[in-house]
Amino acid sequence: MIHVLAIITAKPGMRGRILEAYRNNVETVRAEAGCLAYEAVVDVAVSLTGFATFGEDTFVVVEKWASMDALRVHAIAPHMKAYANEVKDLTANRAIHVLQAA
Repeated sequence: MIHVLAIITAKPGMRGRILEAYRNNVETVRAEAGCLAYEAVVDVAVSLTGFATFGEDTFVVVEKWASMDALRVHAIAPHMKAYANEVKDLTANRAIHVLQAA
């Protein structure tokens, strides 16, 4: 299994617009062969002392894929290219971490 953490930082005040585009695409992604999980998460409303936060402009997409091949197909899917084009001017930064079990 492949794990992906996609850390997306929006331009100030644009996180909601990017999340809307994400939500419009999420069911299509979840229907892809090999997609086991695909969920956007944000910081909890109440911060705890000693724990790091991403901040109000950032969200993380937590993904699980059955294989690297499934992830590769996902990365070049037409709906992902359309999503990337839709949010590119709203995005300040993105870091995508591809991980496996230790």
